[in-house]
Amino acid sequence: MASALIEHHRAFQSALLGWYRAHARQLPWREAPSLYKTVVSEFMLQQTQVKTVLPYFARWLDALPDFAALAAAPEERVLKLWEGLGYYSRARNLHRLAQAVVARGTPPRTPAEWLELPGVGPYTAAAITSISFAAPVACVDGNVVRILARLTADATPFRDSSTAAKAFTSLANSLVPASEPGDHNQAMMELGATVCVRQRPLCLTCPVRNFCAGARTRAPEAYPRLAPKQIEQRHVFRLWCERDGALLLHRSASSARRLASQHELPRAEQLGVEATKLAPRKPLAEKRRAITRFQITEAIHAWPAPRGRLANPELVWVSIAALDAIVLSGPHRRWIRELLAARS
Repeated sequence: MASALIEHHRAFQSALLGWYRAHARQLPWREAPSLYKTVVSEFMLQQTQVKTVLPYFARWLDALPDFAALAAAPEERVLKLWEGLGYYSRARNLHRLAQAVVARGTPPRTPAEWLELPGVGPYTAAAITSISFAAPVACVDGNVVRILARLTADATPFRDSSTAAKAFTSLANSLVPASEPGDHNQAMMELGATVCVRQRPLCLTCPVRNFCAGARTRAPEAYPRLAPKQIEQRHVFRLWCERDGALLLHRSASSARRLASQHELPRAEQLGVEATKLAPRKPLAEKRRAITRFQITEAIHAWPAPRGRLANPELVWVSIAALDAIVLSGPHRRWIRELLAARS
């Protein structure tokens, strides 16, 4: 199946690019494109949907319009602009990348050079260099894996999307045209995001349907074959402590691998409170969210404010009036706003 696709690759490329030029969504990083816009958008789009990214991208460009402005910005400002997008290591890596690019004087141009920069993996390196420097290299993510698996009706079972991406990289690269590789990669991304979607793909309107073995089986959703994720349940108890117009929060160390320098409602154990004391109580709120393979239930309980000096230096009192000025993780900002609104 793959060999047949490769044999007709020019017709495939032509059909895909013709469709893309007629139907591509108007996105801000595609308007007056620049290397900086491409880099910022690729970092923001990692594990995040386009509709979520759009307002953040606009605000970011207004505040930090180029590599020099980003490189010179304090980390706290960078994290504040990113607040709510999640996976904050992306923001810190983007900040460090900008500093590296500015220090170099001229930006790198090859995928290998970009792979040496913070936060850049094979997909991001391919996206940046194909779009900005016409490097003939394919971007292979979950969307592209899905398209290629369906085009070839490849029933190989894969452990996960990363394993599948490695398996399909050779085929993906063979389909990239020497001219306009950036448009080809963006067309593949667009096709996966809007037509060849995970559930109920729009096969009747697909521009490359004539090349698709999966469509001919009438069961394109059977591809790719990925092992189901093993979901792990986690339960977290959070405490809501108020005193003199201030809220007690936990501020992660700047060196923390996750949530560095960010504030959250403290977990019970961070105040030395045993979960067994909280479990029988009715919480102020109970929230559920998913992070990677974890399904997390977080119960927020009212708790008396501790008196005297706090033993844990990462616990801080923050005036409720000043909450907008600090960096809070996205879910916690929503939860705090809800709880404050509910009591007023």
